[in-house]
Amino acid sequence: MTDLLSQRIQALLDSDAASTLAGIRRGIEKESLRISTDGNLAQTNHPEALGSALTHPYITTDYSEALLEFITPASSDLHSPLEFLDQLHRYTYRHIGDELLWVNSMPCRVTEDSEVPVAHYGSSNVGRMKHIYRIGLGHRYGRKMQTIAGIHYNFSFPESFWQLHQAQEGSDEPLQDFISRRYFDLTRNFQRYSWLLVYLFGASPALCASFLAGREHHLLERFDHSLYRPHATSLRMSDLGYQNNAQSSLAISYNNLDEYVETLTHAIKTPEPAYDAIGVLNAKGDYQQLNANILQIENEYYSSIRPKRTINKGERPTLALKRRGVEYIEIRALDLNPFEPVGINQQEIRFLDLFATYCLLRTSPQLESCDLNASKDNLRQVVYNGRDTSVALNNWGESVTLKQWALEKLDQMVPIAELFDRCHGGNNYCDALQRQRLKVEEPDATPSGQIMDKLESRDQTFFQFAMNQALAHRDHFRSRPLDADREAQLATLARHSLTEQAAWETADDMDFESYLATYFKD
Repeated sequence: MTDLLSQRIQALLDSDAASTLAGIRRGIEKESLRISTDGNLAQTNHPEALGSALTHPYITTDYSEALLEFITPASSDLHSPLEFLDQLHRYTYRHIGDELLWVNSMPCRVTEDSEVPVAHYGSSNVGRMKHIYRIGLGHRYGRKMQTIAGIHYNFSFPESFWQLHQAQEGSDEPLQDFISRRYFDLTRNFQRYSWLLVYLFGASPALCASFLAGREHHLLERFDHSLYRPHATSLRMSDLGYQNNAQSSLAISYNNLDEYVETLTHAIKTPEPAYDAIGVLNAKGDYQQLNANILQIENEYYSSIRPKRTINKGERPTLALKRRGVEYIEIRALDLNPFEPVGINQQEIRFLDLFATYCLLRTSPQLESCDLNASKDNLRQVVYNGRDTSVALNNWGESVTLKQWALEKLDQMVPIAELFDRCHGGNNYCDALQRQRLKVEEPDATPSGQIMDKLESRDQTFFQFAMNQALAHRDHFRSRPLDADREAQLATLARHSLTEQAAWETADDMDFESYLATYFKD
């Protein structure tokens, strides 16, 4: 274990840090496609009973009208996010008729881009902007590519922890500056070691051949119209997913807040010839994208982790960060686990707590281009070949096997798990850590290994496996209807969101072009 990591952990063990860790806030964003009973993408509108996708705080849509996104409020209660997510699923299943929720990250049978309906958010300027942004994504990357789903884990340390940690670090800078700097330290280490999460929780080793119809790829075909790689972990995180040439040339800096905002803003303001060729308006004068720059807005930049700050209405994320600093991190490298009804379980949440804390406490040098390239190569190796744990990874210029490096990382997390167990009582964090060690020792115990076992042992296609899981989870939720009071609360919330959307539409006092100009103004 590195000296600095040991010193920081010991300082926390010797202090009252355990009590401050009880204030960690967690939230989950979970995406799921609505599908018809025959397994095709739903062509129906976002159900009115689910409220407004624009203003509902907990149920919205991502890219497609059929791609639901469930959002839990941030909570310091360890169990609250999963309980809230479970309630949202039970409510949703009561209001989507015969439709199902797809439980895998890689989409169902989608043959053409035209089969993917783009999400609508009404006629307000905010709603139009969200819709046009998605139209632009379709032109830039293809609509099918936007139907990939995942789990986002929002995580923040409480102010009491930061005050204690700042004193231990001997820093006299303003507290928010210290918090932002340390969150960026965390994000750099996350990028170095995110391959471990992809190995442990990757759950997309195979996909339907229809997803890549007409595109070149290097996957194998087996199980009748299913594509896979023998030792793949997360094809969602591969170059088959949300990537493009324009973004691959970006050099977004995670070295500090100022550089991050500066490089991301540069991408938003820099024209891209390929997108200029698409045009912002078509011949009829309809918007095809918000602009022709490398990124239309910040959220277009694909990253496995984002430093975040809650934004005000109409505020750009980079400006919110610049004005008020980093508030929390959003971990975006997680597949839906098709064996879990809500796509994630409590053990995974506990390990994410440990992993984020490890990334914070470990020394975190600045990321140079060679470090970024090594991290990308490591991720690619684990994505395509991770369940062959003898695969070689690059550890600061030295070759090391995945198994050796993963076990080393997990060993270094043991005292962090003990610290969390001291906070919460019991041995649940140590147990969660031990479960991950077993996955390293036995690759077939990973979600990706379990999926491949199902396909091979039952001679199933990926589609058959995914449909069976979707049906089983549907029955799980429908057999447990919400009590009348909770059902009524969520129904009231949905109605209020529709009223709020209508109020936004009525309150607009400028034309859309002026709204865009104001939004992008520095």
